[in-house]
Amino acid sequence: MTDSNLPQGRDSLTDDLLWRGLIQDSTGLDELRELLDGGSTTFYVGFDPTAPSLHIGNLMQVVMARRLQQAGHRPLLLVGGATGQIGDPKESAERTLNPPEVIAGWVERIREQLSPFVTYSGENAAQLVNNLDWTGEMSVVEFLRDVGKHFPVNKMLAREVVKARLETGISYTEFSYQLLQANDYFELHRRHGCRLQYGGSDQWGNITAGVDYIRRRGAGPVEAFTTPLVTKADGTKFGKSETGTVWLDPQMTSPYAFYQFWVNADDRDVSRYLRYFSFRSREELEELEKATAERPQARLAQRALAEELTTLVHGEREMAQAVAASQALFGRGSLDELSPETLRAALTEAGLVHLDELPDVAGLLKESGLVPSMKEARRVIAEGGAYVNNTRISEVDATVSADDLLHGRYLVLRRGKRSFAGVELRG
Repeated sequence: MTDSNLPQGRDSLTDDLLWRGLIQDSTGLDELRELLDGGSTTFYVGFDPTAPSLHIGNLMQVVMARRLQQAGHRPLLLVGGATGQIGDPKESAERTLNPPEVIAGWVERIREQLSPFVTYSGENAAQLVNNLDWTGEMSVVEFLRDVGKHFPVNKMLAREVVKARLETGISYTEFSYQLLQANDYFELHRRHGCRLQYGGSDQWGNITAGVDYIRRRGAGPVEAFTTPLVTKADGTKFGKSETGTVWLDPQMTSPYAFYQFWVNADDRDVSRYLRYFSFRSREELEELEKATAERPQARLAQRALAEELTTLVHGEREMAQAVAASQALFGRGSLDELSPETLRAALTEAGLVHLDELPDVAGLLKESGLVPSMKEARRVIAEGGAYVNNTRISEVDATVSADDLLHGRYLVLRRGKRSFAGVELRG
């Protein structure tokens, strides 16, 4: 069942999720509504450690866990110490298997990363779980007898990703991934009373396999739903920026770069992203959409989204620094107030060149790539279009000194109102 076929409303949690477009498939809307609107339910969502950090492609599921817990439901956040060693099949090719010790390290990093998004106290306290705890102790014979016996191969072959791989080949390892994930749902139902699983729409086959497996084992009832895959209107992959994947780990993607990803969201996408990711009410979002339509150049929706999500993922202080950097780099704030980390991250995004010594301002403009030649650099300076640390340079032979360096090593160069770059002095 797709969200376009579902009735709309605004009163209950289910109605709110439908209005936001957050339910794409479900095992039954009436049953789902009974679980979500009828009292506290234990639910789970899984994250496989395929990298040392989650990325914003995972953010839909992280935010949904927070949303459901705030509505009174109890989260089980599963990190796949077992399934991460196998790998969910891709349509293109077999996954590269990472060493178990690497995966174990990633499991811990992702567990820590998930911690700030939910609450671990109270009646509906969240719990972190690892499927290696029950899968790792199961023998091959037990797995085949207790789990494999309940999976018809014809149904497994009908899964789209498996059909796509039949001609090029798929290993038994990846083919069996569905059984492991289905068993996760069964174990969480048995151990924790879990009655609801959700995930991205690309996981629908695995998720329904778990629902069916629990029924075949004589347990249940349990339900499931999927969220839509997030896409970009221009056809490029969501979660990618010009510099690569946008990670949640601040060491892999700086809070400034994270903020800029959302500020630069396409006008065609931003209202949809707000409904997916924001915790603002329907009334607030509709008002924001209206204001954005009236003044699109102000990018009100993008800024609201960027500020809310940067605060959620990185905290209030890092969000404030990202906002300050965005303003200061274009001459609308003080560069002195930016931390070295934020300034370097912002300049890295713009283009940061490393020099062993400082040429004159014209040379800096050329070395930074803001102009193609010294002749053009002098022309820009003469016309009043060159800035160093937001100070206009009027002399074509102007120079800078060590005293001009921000934090003892950085310069912010700007040509005109919107083109800027950075210089870092080595040593």
